Amino acid sequence: MITHEIKKRLDFLREASKLKDVLRRAFTLGGQAESTAEHTWGLCLLVMTFADQLEGIDLLRLLKICILHDLGEAIHGDIPAISVEASSNKSQQEREDLLTVMAPLPEHLKEEFLELWDEYENASSPEARMAKAFDKLETISQHNTGINPPDFDHEFNLTYGRRYTDHSALTRAIRDVIDSETMRNAEKV
Repeated sequence: MITHEIKKRLDFLREASKLKDVLRRAFTLGGQAESTAEHTWGLCLLVMTFADQLEGIDLLRLLKICILHDLGEAIHGDIPAISVEASSNKSQQEREDLLTVMAPLPEHLKEEFLELWDEYENASSPEARMAKAFDKLETISQHNTGINPPDFDHEFNLTYGRRYTDHSALTRAIRDVIDSETMRNAEKV
């Protein structure tokens, strides 16, 4: 590999690292706003924690999808799920931003990454559907774990992403436990 190619890949990584500065509407145990990069790490760790229960799933493909699923947020940021209806072009904008972030990469990597992102966005494979389910579970779990503002709407989480989390026995079982935590948190408000 020549120096120029190395530099281009490092340029991509610098652009992707902007996810560390993109804040979400979830909060850490210490009450700080969670970054998209922290969410992605939490998602990958969640998947790894339940990997032994994922029969028939290509774990490497699932983890790649998880790592890439929010990469398009590096430019225009995160749109909270509760606000998605207000932004009907969220997917289109994220895809365009993903292409911008990936511009320095060689074509074969751009194609692979875009294929994985499209697969996630369209939930078009067992791995993508599992990534969608775990993405929702990680988000709700973080809302239960972190220190949220007083007006936080825990009730929203009881229906959020259910079409994905209900697709497998494993994610339904995890969801049941997380929903119990959500209901306890909703009662505290």
